[in-house]
Amino acid sequence: MNYSTKRPPRSGRPGGFAARGKPPRAGGRGGGGARGGGFGGARGPPRGGPTRNVRRGEISRKELMTDEQLKEMEASATGSLSREQQQVIDDWVPKTEAGRLVKSGEVKSIEELWSRHLPILESEIVDVLVPDLQEQMIDTRKTTYVRASGRKFNFAAFVLVGDGKKYIGLGMGSDKERFPAIRKAGRDARLKLMPVRVGSGSWEDLSNTTRSVPFKVTGKAGSVRVTLYPAPQGTGLVVGKQIQEVFRFAGITDVWGKTKGSSDTKLNYVRAAYNAMEQLNNVRMSPDMQRKFSHLTGGRE
Repeated sequence: MNYSTKRPPRSGRPGGFAARGKPPRAGGRGGGGARGGGFGGARGPPRGGPTRNVRRGEISRKELMTDEQLKEMEASATGSLSREQQQVIDDWVPKTEAGRLVKSGEVKSIEELWSRHLPILESEIVDVLVPDLQEQMIDTRKTTYVRASGRKFNFAAFVLVGDGKKYIGLGMGSDKERFPAIRKAGRDARLKLMPVRVGSGSWEDLSNTTRSVPFKVTGKAGSVRVTLYPAPQGTGLVVGKQIQEVFRFAGITDVWGKTKGSSDTKLNYVRAAYNAMEQLNNVRMSPDMQRKFSHLTGGRE
């Protein structure tokens, strides 16, 4: 056997292995085709043709909304009740004395209801007396508990409500489903609605436009401590970003804050800020202090 005979190379590729499958198409890596995706090929037109460069926001949202949706959006912007909220209130049958007084129109403000020392046990009362409430979910948690039949799951939600002027509330709700828990938390927050005592942040500022805390106050929840200080007009909300919405819902525009503890826990952080505003209502003021405070707030307590 003659071993000196040379075999022809099996392919022109390095390594001597032939390419499997389809041959490389023109315009590939290093090619010059019209649709070449390689380094040397010219790129063709983008997929979808020239419509790809059209901006998505050219069609306004209002053009896609129905007349009923536009009316509801205008109602929410003006602070009046939407159609669904008005339907719920019309179908509402009061079960308490406070609810019957509100439904009949005898009580027209929530301050009058508080002055009569009547408990608020129905969330529809707040919807009627304070129609421009805003709602924001703070946190949701999924909890687990063990029963004889096995593990069960539950959802807990925390919701903050406020009108951006004077009232604020924080509520909690739990249910086996997430969205029912959020609705329960919203109702609970309305039942816990409270007024916020605001005033001028400086004794040198006698205008009624400054909305700050009238004196130093501290709130706590868990390991978090939030201390609020009066601030003059133009200071802004010098507090953590996680609790700025709490002050916007309460109508406070200028405040200084100091935080201690584990502020990474958002729920305790928000609870501490809410507790600080609760402490504003618990502080008793002397008659002289009350006169000065009423003068700075334009006669409002």
